[in-house]
Amino acid sequence: MRIASPFHRWIVLTALLLALPACGSSTSNDKADTEISIPENEYGLQIVEDEDVYLRTVAEDPSKELVDLEQEIPGVRLDIRYATTDNFMRERLYPVAKAYLRAPAATALADAQQEFKELGLELKVFDGYRPYEVTEKIWKPYQNPDFVADPAKGSRHNRGCAVDLTLADETGEELRMPTGYDDFTEKAGHGYQDLPEEEIRNRDLLRAVMESHGFEALQTEWWHYDYVGWERFELLDLPLDGIPQAT
Repeated sequence: MRIASPFHRWIVLTALLLALPACGSSTSNDKADTEISIPENEYGLQIVEDEDVYLRTVAEDPSKELVDLEQEIPGVRLDIRYATTDNFMRERLYPVAKAYLRAPAATALADAQQEFKELGLELKVFDGYRPYEVTEKIWKPYQNPDFVADPAKGSRHNRGCAVDLTLADETGEELRMPTGYDDFTEKAGHGYQDLPEEEIRNRDLLRAVMESHGFEALQTEWWHYDYVGWERFELLDLPLDGIPQAT
């Protein structure tokens, strides 16, 4: 049997080593081809505004699906002010009176609703997922980050992980709260105490139950709750009347 010379073995080894980077590069390119490309806006934020891109994120992670609250929570009461002119902008911002949340947030809200029902109460939802373009629109006249999200950062509403709501009795009548919805005064904050005892009690009850089901209160707005873990969900700019259904 012929024994290969050291020189011959060196040639073979060199050829194998030279082939390795090419293989590695091919694997890397294949991976890049499967990654979801999300464009950045003027602030450097990645905003999902394409239906196909949204559906691809949901295919990779079903928890990212936007869920219709009326389907997830039978009998839920909606009062979507942004679909009317009865809001602080005094103009219709949504084409339809719908409320969506990402799947786990919607499930958590359904659990909170069930607990309130056992107390003879119900949730009334003012807002859920909010398209990014609406956040841009309402920022322009106010630009107060305590009450309006800065589009340079994006809103947790834009991620489908924030909900605005209040409590109602079984007839749908709202319980007394410190202020009305979207009141931009210090009275709307959770720390404000110069209030009737009933309003403080109702505000605190809403907070206690919501936080026990995975939400966090926004300190400046008694009605606003963020779903814990919102950071992993992309900002969205899909129109409310065109939310694609995952199959």
